[in-house]
Amino acid sequence: MTKPDQLQSVAVLVPGHFNDHAVERIDQTFKRVKIERADPALVTDEMRRDVRAIASFAGVSAAMMDALPNLELIASFGVGYDSVDAVHAGKKNIMVTNTPDVLTEEVADTTIGLLINTVREMYAAEKWLRDGSWVSKGNYPLSRLTLRGRHVGIFGMGRIGLAIARRLEAFGLPVAYHNRRKVEGLAYQYHPTLRGLAEAVDTLISVVPGGASTEKAVNAEILAALGANGVFVNIGRGSTVDEPALAAALANGTIAAAGLDVFADEPNVPKALLEAPNTSLLPHVGSASHHTRRAMADLCVDNLVSWFSERRPLTPVPETVNVKARS
Repeated sequence: MTKPDQLQSVAVLVPGHFNDHAVERIDQTFKRVKIERADPALVTDEMRRDVRAIASFAGVSAAMMDALPNLELIASFGVGYDSVDAVHAGKKNIMVTNTPDVLTEEVADTTIGLLINTVREMYAAEKWLRDGSWVSKGNYPLSRLTLRGRHVGIFGMGRIGLAIARRLEAFGLPVAYHNRRKVEGLAYQYHPTLRGLAEAVDTLISVVPGGASTEKAVNAEILAALGANGVFVNIGRGSTVDEPALAAALANGTIAAAGLDVFADEPNVPKALLEAPNTSLLPHVGSASHHTRRAMADLCVDNLVSWFSERRPLTPVPETVNVKARS
């Protein structure tokens, strides 16, 4: 255990650009060590000797962990941590934390906004007004889609999924879901397979994290099951979608529209999705408000403080929940 006035001696590695508020707090509390990116080739002998924690937006590989023999904690900024090799961290007795809960409501709000924008073509309607078409061409064409009468399926009924479901209920829309396992005590209809969920609904919202288990889970088969009136919204991770299959489904009418906040190779968005008239695309802004990012920054740094002052994490990820602090 380190006394609060001794935390300034704890070296925290911060790769690349990081949240300004988090950086300010780290500078006030710890010894911040800068590095261009989380690349083991950039690790110096001094870093190998001194660094005890990493605070990062970006991924942390097994090789990066192995390059830092005194590493105890990786404080990941964000609820998703698929870019951190948490399994390897657990084997190396390295704690990994993330920032759940504090972004749940913001991301759920964004999801509903993206869904409405996709179905009612709000972006295109605003562009119609701004470019003078309302004056020169008359009223914007009626939207061919509506929320009325829709049945929504949520792929990933975790914290964010539940917050989205509550909002959908307020819109009077029935909700079903697919998870790896049924959530006990939840009244929404459960489907044991993603295909079964897609067949039962016409609006599919993906909230699942990335990783091997969800890689391209939303593929041509799932989109076909969703149907010609189908709307797909992705607020989770771009890797969960087969993007060429999605582009083809949008182009040939397999589904009606898609709203996407995340992509497989950010910030590079496939040209076919950019050019599709039936898409609403956002640059990964699900939690991107000053209010929420500050709360995420505070939780990220609070995990560092708690670990080194009290030897316990606040929000450990499941893969490292049994990691013990070193004496």
